[in-house]
Amino acid sequence: MSDALEEEFDDFAPRRSRRARILLFSALGVILAFFLVTLFVTIYTNRLWYGSVGYTSVYDRMLWTRTGLFLGFGLLMAVAVAVNMVIAYRARPFQRPDSPEQTGLDRYRDAVAPIRVLLLVSTCLVVGLFGGVAANGQWRTFLLWVNRQSFHSSDPYFHKDVGFYVFTLPWLHFVVGFVIAVLVLSALGAVVVHYLYGGIRLQAATDRMSSTATVQLSILGGLVLLAKGVGYYLDRFDLVTGSGSVVTGMGYTDQHAVLPARNILAGVAVICAVLFFVTAWRKVWLLPGVAVSLLVITSILLGLIWPAFVQHATVDPNQQNKESKYIATNITATRAAYDLNSIALTQQKVAPVTPASVQDLIDQTTSVPVVDPTLISGTFEQTEAVRGFYTFDSVLDVDHYVIDGIDRALVIGARELDPSGINASDQNWSNLHTVYTHGSGVISAFANQRPADNAAESQQTEWAQGQDPGQDSLEQSTGPYQNSIYFGQNMLDGYSIVGKTPGAPNTEIDMNAEGAQSFTSYTGGGGVAVGGFFHKLMYAIKFGEPNFLLSSRVGPDSRVLYYRSPAERVEKVAPWLTLDDDVYPVVEDGHVLWVVDGYTTTDRYPQSEQDSFSDMTSDVVGHQPGVRTLPTDQINYIRNAVKATVDAYTGKVTLYAWDESDPILKAWRSAFPGTVLDKSQIPSDLLAHLRYPGDMFKVQRYQYARYHVKDPGSFYNASNLWQVAPDAIHKNENQAPIRMFAPDPENNGTMTWSLTSSFVPNGKSNLAGFVTADSDPTTPDYGKIVVDVPPSENLPGPAQAYSQLASDPRISHKTQSFRLGDAEPYYGNVVSVPLPSGLMYVVPVYAMRDQSSSSSYLTLRYVMVSYGSRVGIGQTLVDAITDMVGKSSTGTGNNGNGNGNGNGNGNGNGNGNGNGQQDKGAMAKAHALLEKAQDDFAAADQALQQGRAAEWVRLNHRARAEVARALNLLK
Repeated sequence: MSDALEEEFDDFAPRRSRRARILLFSALGVILAFFLVTLFVTIYTNRLWYGSVGYTSVYDRMLWTRTGLFLGFGLLMAVAVAVNMVIAYRARPFQRPDSPEQTGLDRYRDAVAPIRVLLLVSTCLVVGLFGGVAANGQWRTFLLWVNRQSFHSSDPYFHKDVGFYVFTLPWLHFVVGFVIAVLVLSALGAVVVHYLYGGIRLQAATDRMSSTATVQLSILGGLVLLAKGVGYYLDRFDLVTGSGSVVTGMGYTDQHAVLPARNILAGVAVICAVLFFVTAWRKVWLLPGVAVSLLVITSILLGLIWPAFVQHATVDPNQQNKESKYIATNITATRAAYDLNSIALTQQKVAPVTPASVQDLIDQTTSVPVVDPTLISGTFEQTEAVRGFYTFDSVLDVDHYVIDGIDRALVIGARELDPSGINASDQNWSNLHTVYTHGSGVISAFANQRPADNAAESQQTEWAQGQDPGQDSLEQSTGPYQNSIYFGQNMLDGYSIVGKTPGAPNTEIDMNAEGAQSFTSYTGGGGVAVGGFFHKLMYAIKFGEPNFLLSSRVGPDSRVLYYRSPAERVEKVAPWLTLDDDVYPVVEDGHVLWVVDGYTTTDRYPQSEQDSFSDMTSDVVGHQPGVRTLPTDQINYIRNAVKATVDAYTGKVTLYAWDESDPILKAWRSAFPGTVLDKSQIPSDLLAHLRYPGDMFKVQRYQYARYHVKDPGSFYNASNLWQVAPDAIHKNENQAPIRMFAPDPENNGTMTWSLTSSFVPNGKSNLAGFVTADSDPTTPDYGKIVVDVPPSENLPGPAQAYSQLASDPRISHKTQSFRLGDAEPYYGNVVSVPLPSGLMYVVPVYAMRDQSSSSSYLTLRYVMVSYGSRVGIGQTLVDAITDMVGKSSTGTGNNGNGNGNGNGNGNGNGNGNGNGQQDKGAMAKAHALLEKAQDDFAAADQALQQGRAAEWVRLNHRARAEVARALNLLK
């Protein structure tokens, strides 16, 4: 086509300056070469990286899919526009009437003549580029359509499988929109050419359009209207996912006004298309004018005015009755889409505290977390960071490990590299990229403020002295592990070059927990090899850093580590996942693994309520939202489809299917076969540390606050509407969920690793419900969510309980003493503790001295408790409970004697007789503890006989702790 146009235009093309051509083509050549080199480096290094993590197939599938879409759709658009512009040019009139309009256009025709081919090619390339880019961005939609699955569930209005809305409809919308864009751009290109060469004469009295122009433009117009008719037909299905007047999805007005209107508009569009096609035969533009007018008027009347009339005249006066059945379908769909149907409602029990029950109360709260992971990161920084170039996440994680036979909750954090902490004078390329390369170790503390034997003594002095009471126990539980952290949450930018030349000294700084400095070299096998010249060149261009080629630190065995954030690595190998923002470390089988929860989400589930993912997951902690794959923030379906791990030393990424029944996961596993392992392949040691994901829980609690109501009338009236309990201090933010051991009310109060939160009535602060999600994947009840509803509306919510504590005169007096001592109180999370007899609130109180110093940090000073109308404060939870009871409780001697003698004599005698072969030193210590316990039990009985209930509780509990310690010594 280009050669033919060149021959046709040769007689008219003026000679152009050879120098100008050389300069022009030189500049274009340089730009093109730069683009091609950059593109090659990007593709080549990306493929190297994907190969280094074992996911080359993922990159290849994405690359070829996106390339195919770009070339296919871009070429389609470019060719369509080019063909129509060439047709318009070839059909130009060779004789044009002499008129001022044509005289003015002669100047433009003369200017265009020498560069007609260049303009044609350039225009088509630009148009094709935009078309290719638009299609390239739809690669996820295309792959889902190709690998579509059935949900085995259909919507109640069109009776289409949910998979049609999730997988097929979005792709059909794109194709129809693209076809309309191609036809419109083709028509615009043809109009420009026809006008320039006289096929369209706007100032002529008659024959304003040539016959060829009329035929071409009427056919294009008819095709646009046909495509628009298909678009109207597809728009009908969008009604079940659109925003309704009351809820998401089909409503009364949609079904009785909008849906018929779209059916009619689809028919009108087809009729109008026929009228355009008739024009190609009759050469009269009267019919297309009538057609366009008809379509516009119909769109306004049926698409806007009629639905508004039905809404205001029929629905608004009787909205509850009219919308009731649509609300019912929305409730059903929303509960299914957010997996709310399995949530159980139970009735909360409330019992008064008596001396006979106080000991049970203390026993039931042994695992309550009083160390707040949102506040003590600074404490970890000051006591455990060791050097300024190490850091911890601002909000620490909570996990559980079996220590000395007891499943203990630990506040845990990885000691990661923080390059900004390196002295400014030492921040050169060599140090930043080859010396300071990694963090060191995982640090932990017992969440319940108790020592390794879980006795009731306070650890406050240990914290104040900078000791780490949970660290030794963690290492004893997990055994030795590779503690170098080369991949972590704070390593979002940059790269490190690791590995050394054989015989060369180690260059990477390493630190142990005591701060002793040594040097090491990476041997993990992660990253990309950059020992060869070509790889050095590629990465020198990629990072814009010539030291890859010049520095002796880049040797034959060197490897470059980049994309070092766990979430970033998972997003690269599974770009179809929405990721949880809370990534946490697990010590398992000699490795530190980062665990990342991945979700499949969509905004296309019919009739399900759409809400902002950011709004649903927002809370007081203030994490940034995780990686999302949808173009908008709105979702109406979510599943925890994948559990991913990233090795902190090697960087290895492993994806495990979790919800294997999820149709969206099935589609992606079909698109990327072999990348997601089966759930059964999860190692048992790792399985014990997987958990119910935080963002999933937040989304579910947000929706359940409204969708616990199943009756459409009550739902519409919002008479039983809840909301997530606000944070007690930052009242405009939602309460953050808390991970803890909580009793399962449906399993005899068995303590279960759980994720917990609270509901309050909308706009109020009393308790509406306490929600727990079973977070232990080793049990069949994993994922079971139970909402414990109080028997009355008089029970305080978290904010009310906090106010009750903060306003108590005696508690206020103690916290006021902080300020007198140049310290400020910092209040931790209000921990709601579900107990068989009711709900207890626990609030840790921290103090910070010398706030002007950069080395100051928080120390746990007090624990406040609220139970019913009682409050207490103490240095430990046991002290606080004792204080709470001692304020007004009295007891009976019979109960005290029974507990005291039974615990003291039974435990003491039993332990004393069976361990004669134990180490003599341990036996002596155990004997002394048992004698002390016996004395404490006797003193407790005497205190109770004298009516001193609080002293009885304190002594009795101390004696039990002494017996437990003796048992540990004799094991």
